Amino acid sequence: MATAMKLLVSGSSGHLGEALVRRLRADGHAVLGVDILPGDSTDVVASITDRERMRDCLRGVDAVLHTATLHKPHVATHSPQAFIDINISGTLTLLEGAVEAGVGAFVFTSTTSTFGDALVPPPDQPAAWITESVGLQPKNIYGVTKAAAEDLCQLFQRNAGLPCLILRTSRFFPEADDNPDRRQAFDDLNLKTIELLYRRVDLHDVVSAHQAALANARRIGFGKYIISATTPFRPQDLPLLRGQADVVLRGLLPEYEPVFRQRGWRMLPDIERVYVNERARTELGWRPEYDFARAIDDLAQGRDPRSPLARSIPSKGYHPGRFEDGLYPVQP
Repeated sequence: MATAMKLLVSGSSGHLGEALVRRLRADGHAVLGVDILPGDSTDVVASITDRERMRDCLRGVDAVLHTATLHKPHVATHSPQAFIDINISGTLTLLEGAVEAGVGAFVFTSTTSTFGDALVPPPDQPAAWITESVGLQPKNIYGVTKAAAEDLCQLFQRNAGLPCLILRTSRFFPEADDNPDRRQAFDDLNLKTIELLYRRVDLHDVVSAHQAALANARRIGFGKYIISATTPFRPQDLPLLRGQADVVLRGLLPEYEPVFRQRGWRMLPDIERVYVNERARTELGWRPEYDFARAIDDLAQGRDPRSPLARSIPSKGYHPGRFEDGLYPVQP
Protein backbone atom coordinates (compact mmCIF):
# COMPACT_ATOMS: atom_id res chain seq x y z
CA MET A 1 0.00 0.00 0.00
CA ALA A 2 1.15 3.55 -0.74
CA THR A 3 2.26 5.67 2.21
CA ALA A 4 -0.72 6.77 4.26
CA MET A 5 -1.47 10.48 4.03
CA LYS A 6 -3.72 13.04 5.63
CA LEU A 7 -6.17 14.16 2.96
CA LEU A 8 -8.87 16.81 2.79
CA VAL A 9 -11.89 16.07 0.59
CA SER A 10 -14.17 19.03 -0.06
CA GLY A 11 -17.77 18.30 -0.99
CA SER A 12 -17.63 15.14 1.11
CA SER A 13 -21.41 14.86 1.47
CA GLY A 14 -21.82 14.73 -2.31
CA HIS A 15 -21.97 11.64 -4.51
CA LEU A 16 -18.32 11.69 -5.54
CA GLY A 17 -17.14 13.12 -2.24
CA GLU A 18 -18.64 10.27 -0.23
CA ALA A 19 -17.20 7.71 -2.64
CA LEU A 20 -13.75 9.25 -2.34
CA VAL A 21 -13.87 9.37 1.44
CA ARG A 22 -14.94 5.73 1.63
CA ARG A 23 -12.26 4.49 -0.75
CA LEU A 24 -9.43 6.62 0.62
CA ARG A 25 -10.17 5.62 4.20
CA ALA A 26 -10.28 1.99 3.11
CA ASP A 27 -6.82 2.55 1.63
CA GLY A 28 -5.55 3.59 5.05
CA HIS A 29 -5.48 7.36 4.62
CA ALA A 30 -6.64 9.81 7.27
CA VAL A 31 -9.40 11.75 5.51
CA LEU A 32 -11.05 14.96 6.65
CA GLY A 33 -14.39 15.46 4.90
CA VAL A 34 -15.58 19.06 4.55
CA ASP A 35 -19.00 20.07 3.25
CA ILE A 36 -21.61 22.74 3.78
CA LEU A 37 -24.12 19.92 4.34
CA PRO A 38 -23.80 17.22 7.01
CA GLY A 39 -23.31 13.63 5.95
CA ASP A 40 -21.82 10.31 7.00
CA SER A 41 -18.54 11.18 5.24
CA THR A 42 -18.35 14.75 6.50
CA ASP A 43 -16.33 15.68 9.59
CA VAL A 44 -16.49 19.47 9.33
CA VAL A 45 -19.68 21.27 8.28
CA ALA A 46 -18.46 24.53 6.79
CA SER A 47 -18.31 26.46 3.56
CA ILE A 48 -15.12 26.32 1.53
CA THR A 49 -15.40 30.12 1.33
CA ASP A 50 -14.81 30.39 5.10
CA ARG A 51 -11.12 31.31 5.12
CA GLU A 52 -10.49 30.76 8.82
CA ARG A 53 -12.24 27.39 8.96
CA MET A 54 -10.38 26.20 5.87
CA ARG A 55 -7.07 27.36 7.32
CA ASP A 56 -7.77 25.23 10.40
CA CYS A 57 -8.82 22.25 8.28
CA LEU A 58 -5.71 22.39 6.10
CA ARG A 59 -3.17 22.19 8.91
CA GLY A 60 -1.07 19.07 8.50
CA VAL A 61 -2.84 18.02 5.28
CA ASP A 62 -0.70 16.29 2.64
CA ALA A 63 -3.10 16.68 -0.29
CA VAL A 64 -6.49 18.17 -1.19
CA LEU A 65 -9.15 16.59 -3.38
CA HIS A 66 -11.50 19.45 -4.22
CA THR A 67 -14.92 18.23 -5.40
CA ALA A 68 -17.20 20.87 -3.80
CA THR A 69 -19.11 22.85 -6.42
CA LEU A 70 -22.37 24.27 -7.61
CA HIS A 71 -23.49 22.14 -10.57
CA LYS A 72 -25.34 22.68 -13.83
CA PRO A 73 -28.77 21.90 -12.25
CA HIS A 74 -28.17 24.84 -9.89
CA VAL A 75 -28.05 27.34 -12.78
CA ALA A 76 -31.83 27.84 -12.63
CA THR A 77 -31.95 28.22 -8.84
CA HIS A 78 -28.75 30.05 -7.89
CA SER A 79 -27.44 33.44 -8.91
CA PRO A 80 -24.30 33.90 -11.02
CA GLN A 81 -22.73 35.48 -7.93
CA ALA A 82 -23.33 32.27 -5.96
CA PHE A 83 -21.47 30.30 -8.65
CA ILE A 84 -18.61 32.80 -8.49
CA ASP A 85 -18.54 32.63 -4.69
CA ILE A 86 -18.42 28.82 -4.49
CA ASN A 87 -16.73 27.68 -7.68
CA ILE A 88 -14.15 30.46 -8.01
CA SER A 89 -13.71 32.15 -4.62
CA GLY A 90 -14.05 28.85 -2.77
CA THR A 91 -11.38 27.28 -4.95
CA LEU A 92 -9.15 30.31 -4.39
CA THR A 93 -9.60 30.01 -0.63
CA LEU A 94 -8.54 26.36 -0.71
CA LEU A 95 -5.57 27.04 -3.00
CA GLU A 96 -4.31 29.89 -0.82
CA GLY A 97 -4.81 27.83 2.32
CA ALA A 98 -3.05 24.86 0.74
CA VAL A 99 0.02 26.94 -0.10
CA GLU A 100 0.08 28.48 3.37
CA ALA A 101 -0.17 25.04 4.99
CA GLY A 102 2.50 23.48 2.79
CA VAL A 103 0.10 21.00 1.18
CA GLY A 104 1.92 18.77 -1.32
CA ALA A 105 -0.74 18.26 -4.01
CA PHE A 106 -4.11 19.58 -5.14
CA VAL A 107 -6.56 17.57 -7.28
CA PHE A 108 -9.42 19.61 -8.72
CA THR A 109 -12.61 17.95 -9.97
CA SER A 110 -13.68 19.87 -13.04
CA THR A 111 -16.16 18.96 -15.76
CA THR A 112 -16.44 18.31 -19.47
CA SER A 113 -19.12 21.02 -19.40
CA THR A 114 -16.26 23.51 -19.71
CA PHE A 115 -16.09 22.56 -23.42
CA GLY A 116 -19.59 23.99 -23.83
CA ASP A 117 -20.53 24.83 -27.41
CA ALA A 118 -17.54 22.88 -28.74
CA LEU A 119 -19.46 19.70 -27.87
CA VAL A 120 -22.26 20.11 -30.41
CA PRO A 121 -21.18 20.74 -34.00
CA PRO A 122 -23.80 21.74 -36.59
CA PRO A 123 -25.96 18.79 -37.75
CA ASP A 124 -24.17 18.54 -41.09
CA GLN A 125 -20.74 18.26 -39.44
CA PRO A 126 -19.00 15.15 -38.03
CA ALA A 127 -19.21 14.40 -34.34
CA ALA A 128 -16.64 16.27 -32.24
CA TRP A 129 -13.58 14.31 -31.08
CA ILE A 130 -13.06 15.85 -27.65
CA THR A 131 -9.51 15.78 -26.30
CA GLU A 132 -7.79 18.14 -23.91
CA SER A 133 -6.57 20.21 -26.87
CA VAL A 134 -10.12 21.32 -27.78
CA GLY A 135 -10.69 24.96 -26.85
CA LEU A 136 -13.16 25.75 -24.09
CA GLN A 137 -16.42 27.45 -25.05
CA PRO A 138 -18.47 27.44 -21.82
CA LYS A 139 -22.12 28.29 -22.38
CA ASN A 140 -23.39 28.95 -18.87
CA ILE A 141 -22.16 30.26 -15.53
CA TYR A 142 -21.37 26.73 -14.38
CA GLY A 143 -18.92 26.15 -17.23
CA VAL A 144 -17.46 29.65 -16.94
CA THR A 145 -16.72 29.31 -13.23
CA LYS A 146 -15.25 25.82 -13.52
CA ALA A 147 -12.96 27.01 -16.33
CA ALA A 148 -11.90 29.98 -14.21
CA ALA A 149 -11.16 27.67 -11.28
CA GLU A 150 -8.98 25.56 -13.60
CA ASP A 151 -7.02 28.71 -14.46
CA LEU A 152 -6.57 29.45 -10.76
CA CYS A 153 -5.10 25.98 -10.26
CA GLN A 154 -2.66 26.57 -13.11
CA LEU A 155 -1.69 29.95 -11.66
CA PHE A 156 -0.94 28.46 -8.24
CA GLN A 157 1.12 25.68 -9.76
CA ARG A 158 3.15 28.15 -11.79
CA ASN A 159 3.57 30.89 -9.18
CA ALA A 160 3.52 28.95 -5.90
CA GLY A 161 4.79 25.55 -7.02
CA LEU A 162 1.66 23.72 -5.80
CA PRO A 163 1.22 20.56 -7.88
CA CYS A 164 -2.29 20.74 -9.34
CA LEU A 165 -4.03 18.18 -11.52
CA ILE A 166 -7.43 18.87 -13.09
CA LEU A 167 -9.88 16.05 -13.83
CA ARG A 168 -12.61 16.99 -16.31
CA THR A 169 -15.16 14.34 -15.46
CA SER A 170 -17.98 13.32 -17.75
CA ARG A 171 -21.37 12.24 -16.42
CA PHE A 172 -21.45 9.89 -13.46
CA PHE A 173 -24.52 11.14 -11.58
CA PRO A 174 -27.14 8.48 -10.78
CA GLU A 175 -30.13 10.80 -11.23
CA ALA A 176 -32.25 10.68 -14.36
CA ASP A 177 -31.13 12.76 -17.33
CA ASP A 178 -31.56 16.52 -16.95
CA ASN A 179 -33.04 16.72 -20.46
CA PRO A 180 -36.82 16.14 -20.18
CA ASP A 181 -37.11 14.95 -23.79
CA ARG A 182 -34.46 12.29 -23.19
CA ARG A 183 -36.10 11.23 -19.93
CA GLN A 184 -39.42 10.69 -21.69
CA ALA A 185 -37.98 8.96 -24.73
CA PHE A 186 -35.60 6.47 -23.09
CA ASP A 187 -35.52 4.06 -20.21
CA ASP A 188 -33.00 5.47 -17.73
CA LEU A 189 -30.62 2.49 -17.77
CA ASN A 190 -30.93 2.32 -21.57
CA LEU A 191 -29.71 5.90 -21.86
CA LYS A 192 -26.96 5.59 -19.27
CA THR A 193 -25.64 2.45 -20.98
CA ILE A 194 -25.52 4.24 -24.34
CA GLU A 195 -23.72 7.18 -22.74
CA LEU A 196 -20.83 4.89 -21.76
CA LEU A 197 -19.99 4.97 -25.46
CA TYR A 198 -19.20 8.66 -25.50
CA ARG A 199 -20.04 10.79 -22.42
CA ARG A 200 -20.36 8.78 -19.17
CA VAL A 201 -18.06 7.18 -16.63
CA ASP A 202 -18.77 4.86 -13.72
CA LEU A 203 -18.26 6.23 -10.22
CA HIS A 204 -15.68 3.50 -9.50
CA ASP A 205 -13.52 4.79 -12.34
CA VAL A 206 -13.95 8.44 -11.31
CA VAL A 207 -12.60 7.52 -7.88
CA SER A 208 -9.69 5.53 -9.33
CA ALA A 209 -8.85 8.53 -11.56
CA HIS A 210 -8.59 10.71 -8.46
CA GLN A 211 -6.39 8.11 -6.82
CA ALA A 212 -4.15 8.07 -9.90
CA ALA A 213 -4.00 11.87 -9.91
CA LEU A 214 -3.10 11.90 -6.23
CA ALA A 215 -0.29 9.43 -6.84
CA ASN A 216 1.15 11.37 -9.80
CA ALA A 217 0.55 15.03 -8.95
CA ARG A 218 4.00 15.77 -7.59
CA ARG A 219 5.70 14.09 -10.55
CA ILE A 220 3.59 15.83 -13.19
CA GLY A 221 3.16 19.24 -11.57
CA PHE A 222 0.24 20.39 -13.67
CA GLY A 223 -2.11 18.66 -16.10
CA LYS A 224 -5.68 18.53 -17.37
CA TYR A 225 -7.37 15.19 -18.04
CA ILE A 226 -10.67 14.02 -19.48
CA ILE A 227 -12.17 11.31 -17.29
CA SER A 228 -14.72 9.27 -19.23
CA ALA A 229 -15.28 5.63 -20.11
CA THR A 230 -13.02 4.39 -22.90
CA THR A 231 -14.90 4.77 -26.16
CA PRO A 232 -14.90 2.08 -28.86
CA PHE A 233 -15.32 4.78 -31.51
CA ARG A 234 -12.48 5.95 -33.74
CA PRO A 235 -11.89 9.26 -35.53
CA GLN A 236 -12.98 7.69 -38.82
CA ASP A 237 -16.38 6.95 -37.28
CA LEU A 238 -17.19 10.60 -36.56
CA PRO A 239 -19.07 11.48 -39.79
CA LEU A 240 -21.38 8.46 -39.56
CA LEU A 241 -22.12 9.01 -35.87
CA ARG A 242 -24.25 11.98 -36.92
CA GLY A 243 -27.50 10.24 -37.77
CA GLN A 244 -26.29 6.66 -38.15
CA ALA A 245 -24.69 5.84 -34.81
CA ASP A 246 -26.42 2.46 -34.79
CA VAL A 247 -24.64 1.49 -38.02
CA VAL A 248 -21.26 2.35 -36.51
CA LEU A 249 -21.98 0.45 -33.30
CA ARG A 250 -23.28 -2.58 -35.17
CA GLY A 251 -19.95 -2.81 -36.95
CA LEU A 252 -17.91 -2.47 -33.75
CA LEU A 253 -19.96 -4.31 -31.13
CA PRO A 254 -22.77 -6.29 -32.82
CA GLU A 255 -23.40 -8.18 -29.58
CA TYR A 256 -25.24 -5.13 -28.26
CA GLU A 257 -28.24 -5.70 -30.54
CA PRO A 258 -29.76 -8.83 -28.94
CA VAL A 259 -29.30 -7.35 -25.47
CA PHE A 260 -31.09 -4.16 -26.48
CA ARG A 261 -33.77 -6.08 -28.36
CA GLN A 262 -34.52 -8.32 -25.38
CA ARG A 263 -35.05 -5.27 -23.17
CA GLY A 264 -36.98 -3.29 -25.73
CA TRP A 265 -34.21 -0.67 -25.78
CA ARG A 266 -33.22 1.67 -28.58
CA MET A 267 -29.94 3.16 -29.75
CA LEU A 268 -29.51 6.90 -30.06
CA PRO A 269 -29.59 7.79 -33.75
CA ASP A 270 -27.22 10.74 -33.37
CA ILE A 271 -24.06 11.14 -31.29
CA GLU A 272 -22.61 14.63 -31.50
CA ARG A 273 -19.41 14.27 -29.42
CA VAL A 274 -16.98 11.62 -28.20
CA TYR A 275 -14.85 12.11 -25.09
CA VAL A 276 -11.33 10.70 -25.39
CA ASN A 277 -9.54 9.57 -22.22
CA GLU A 278 -6.20 8.61 -23.78
CA ARG A 279 -4.13 11.24 -22.00
CA ALA A 280 -5.36 10.18 -18.57
CA ARG A 281 -4.63 6.55 -19.33
CA THR A 282 -1.16 7.35 -20.68
CA GLU A 283 0.08 9.99 -18.23
CA LEU A 284 -1.69 8.92 -15.05
CA GLY A 285 -1.61 5.18 -15.64
CA TRP A 286 -5.37 5.24 -15.07
CA ARG A 287 -7.15 2.01 -16.00
CA PRO A 288 -10.93 2.51 -16.23
CA GLU A 289 -12.74 -0.80 -15.80
CA TYR A 290 -16.31 0.04 -16.85
CA ASP A 291 -17.26 0.68 -20.46
CA PHE A 292 -20.04 -0.09 -22.93
CA ALA A 293 -18.71 -3.54 -23.86
CA ARG A 294 -18.55 -4.58 -20.21
CA ALA A 295 -22.05 -3.23 -19.63
CA ILE A 296 -23.41 -5.29 -22.53
CA ASP A 297 -21.74 -8.42 -21.18
CA ASP A 298 -23.13 -7.77 -17.69
CA LEU A 299 -26.62 -7.17 -19.04
CA ALA A 300 -26.45 -10.32 -21.15
CA GLN A 301 -25.60 -12.27 -17.99
CA GLY A 302 -28.38 -10.65 -16.00
CA ARG A 303 -26.00 -8.52 -13.92
CA ASP A 304 -26.28 -4.87 -12.98
CA PRO A 305 -23.75 -3.03 -15.18
CA ARG A 306 -22.94 -0.48 -12.49
CA SER A 307 -19.97 -0.97 -10.19
CA PRO A 308 -20.58 -2.06 -6.58
CA LEU A 309 -19.42 1.40 -5.48
CA ALA A 310 -21.92 3.15 -7.75
CA ARG A 311 -24.70 0.90 -6.46
CA SER A 312 -23.79 1.48 -2.82
CA ILE A 313 -24.01 5.28 -2.78
CA PRO A 314 -27.53 6.64 -3.14
CA SER A 315 -28.65 9.53 -5.27
CA LYS A 316 -27.88 12.82 -3.56
CA GLY A 317 -29.93 15.11 -5.79
CA TYR A 318 -29.08 18.76 -6.21
CA HIS A 319 -31.88 20.54 -4.35
CA PRO A 320 -33.74 19.89 -1.09
CA GLY A 321 -37.14 19.67 -2.80
CA ARG A 322 -38.81 18.71 -6.06
CA PHE A 323 -39.93 20.86 -8.95
CA GLU A 324 -42.62 20.86 -11.61
CA ASP A 325 -40.24 18.86 -13.80
CA GLY A 326 -39.29 16.38 -11.07
CA LEU A 327 -35.75 16.52 -9.70
CA TYR A 328 -34.82 19.46 -11.89
CA PRO A 329 -36.08 23.03 -11.86
CA VAL A 330 -37.81 24.35 -14.95
CA GLN A 331 -35.27 26.44 -16.83
CA PRO A 332 -36.15 30.15 -16.97
